[in-house]
Amino acid sequence: MSKPATPVAPPLKDELDIVIPTIRNLDFLEMWRPFFQPYHLIIVQDGDPTKTIKVPEGFDYELYNRNDINRILGPKASCISFKDSACRCFGFLVSKKKYIFTIDDDCFVAKDPTGKEINALQQHIQNLLTPSTPFFFNTLYDPFRDGADFVRGYPFSMREGVPTAVSHGLWLNIPDYDAPTQLVKPLERNTRYVDAVLTIPKGTLFPMCGMNLAFDRELIGPAMYFGLMGDGQPIGRYDDMWAGWCTKVITDHLGLGVKTGLPYIWHSKASNPFVNLKKEYKGIYWQEDIIPFFQSVTLPKECTTVQKCYTELSKLVKEKLGPIDPYFQKLADAMVTWIDAWDELNSPAQSAPAAADAKKDGSSSKKK
Repeated sequence: MSKPATPVAPPLKDELDIVIPTIRNLDFLEMWRPFFQPYHLIIVQDGDPTKTIKVPEGFDYELYNRNDINRILGPKASCISFKDSACRCFGFLVSKKKYIFTIDDDCFVAKDPTGKEINALQQHIQNLLTPSTPFFFNTLYDPFRDGADFVRGYPFSMREGVPTAVSHGLWLNIPDYDAPTQLVKPLERNTRYVDAVLTIPKGTLFPMCGMNLAFDRELIGPAMYFGLMGDGQPIGRYDDMWAGWCTKVITDHLGLGVKTGLPYIWHSKASNPFVNLKKEYKGIYWQEDIIPFFQSVTLPKECTTVQKCYTELSKLVKEKLGPIDPYFQKLADAMVTWIDAWDELNSPAQSAPAAADAKKDGSSSKKK
């Protein structure tokens, strides 16, 4: 007589938070229910804090609005962007889990070429739990995937790899284009499913997108600051880019890895290219100086932690990018404030009281 199957616990159920920035009801979670329901959600409400955000029944979540952010961080709340999805990094700040997966509310479950729904979270976990190979490129891409290995000529001394800090996923349907490209190719859609994961080599920057992203919070969390964007700032839509450039410089310095490729999500909505152009135009101009800056950054060997690396990077931002525009001096100061806030909420002595305080206010909800 056959025995009933033993239920399989979702991977990292008690070690991972899902962070979602939003201004609207989270109906999109219904499609993700089979994959997300076992996990804890941190919802960061942007915009008007008096608006009620509806979350489908059955999800375990905390919801923070701007009033909560101001109450928990006090004067340090100035480092958290307003009216911009960059506010998601507040969720990274208050999480107490080892891993973070963050997704936008216009992203849905994609299907692979066989028609099977893709469990994006499961693939991100697989990426994070297997090593990266940033020092020598493997032409079969990720050698730790099933059916792959290191190719002939790959140094045996490097085959152990390094810990993976970041897993960067991609998108089917609406590609993550900047405003000029949107205007030139308004109907273009990404239909190419590339079944590959690869480590981004050391010394190579990349444009990180925050809508389908996972990372090891303990390894790289303090570098995942999405900058000053949105309301009151001269730039928008560069929040994830900034975090990605900072993170890549620091992972390279500390000997950590970044993977990109699988998993795919279905990006459902193209944002307005004219609105985007207004947000991006200074960034498009400035990035011609920003990227060479990050390419040339060398962190001193004394920088042995993410916090030390990020603080040193803030000094270099003020020194090297500050002359371009006063915004970068303000951004450099916000980077320091962010690290101060991170240390305040995440030190062993403070993490438990801070977590308790985060749930005291009635506007923060926790439901099951």
